Amino acid sequence: MLKQLAILSVCAASAFALHTAEININDKDLEVGAQFDMGQFNDTVEPNTMFVGARFLNADGDHSEVKNANIDPLVEANLLMMKDVGSTGFRLGMGVKAEFTENYTALPLGVEGSYTISSKEFVPMHLNAAVYYAPQVLSLRDADSYLETRISFDLEVIPNGNITLGYRNIETNYENNQDFRYNRSGYLGFKLKF
Repeated sequence: MLKQLAILSVCAASAFALHTAEININDKDLEVGAQFDMGQFNDTVEPNTMFVGARFLNADGDHSEVKNANIDPLVEANLLMMKDVGSTGFRLGMGVKAEFTENYTALPLGVEGSYTISSKEFVPMHLNAAVYYAPQVLSLRDADSYLETRISFDLEVIPNGNITLGYRNIETNYENNQDFRYNRSGYLGFKLKF
């Protein structure tokens, strides 16, 4: 009976091993996010290919172009579709986000890539990159355009638990020619898959 219960527990845990939660910090900024694998909720969607998520970034003005600025927190809802490219360890995806601050809204479209560096001598490593852009037509309220670039390196120190070292650059341009870098900073974080 105990053996059957253990097998059932492992199967149940692996069925939900694709959702992620993460927290990224540096000396001034806090970022938290979550993504849910829609393939776990919908039988018509292949698991580990479509994700719905949210993110909150409480950025500090010291990592902005306008020093000592009182910038608003950024809230995001996102949809991402990713697929393995052959059996190379590379995944490529495309997505859409909805970015909100107190007086800024943008709907950027983008691409994301992830490469898994597998080695028998080391723990699994992942190199991730993303670029999202919203031109004027996808920028609402006071927004004129939006550009976000990210790169990160994940070290899977325990199964389904990563330490992340990353860099982000978020540029928000406003209609009144008030263009500034919302956040440019490196960060350290944890990413958990459950």
